[in-house]
Amino acid sequence: MKKILITEDSSATRSFLVATIEAMEGYEVVEATSGFEALRLLPRERVDLIITDINMPDINGLELISYVRNNPNYRAIPLFIISTESSEKDREKGLALGANEYLVKPFQPERLQKMILAYIG
Repeated sequence: MKKILITEDSSATRSFLVATIEAMEGYEVVEATSGFEALRLLPRERVDLIITDINMPDINGLELISYVRNNPNYRAIPLFIISTESSEKDREKGLALGANEYLVKPFQPERLQKMILAYIG
């Protein structure tokens, strides 16, 4: 069973992401409502992929990515940004910090599923 950490402050978006991932066989979801909560979960949960929003209270998605990429325990975990921020500048910043993919909301569930399969099978 592969485990995916979703870090998203919007409960509606989180529910959509959980439903999209759980529709796939062999995946389990761990949810965090903020970057701070994600940082608290990481030492306790072995995750295969992290999906994060950018705009969140406390610690935002870009700060979370920076932490993950600078920590040897988590550096190798694939990380996707899912955000309403659609400018090329936002995309470049997220990818430069170390995100593997940048997906703009709204998106088709199949697109996310294909990305997940490409990174963690």
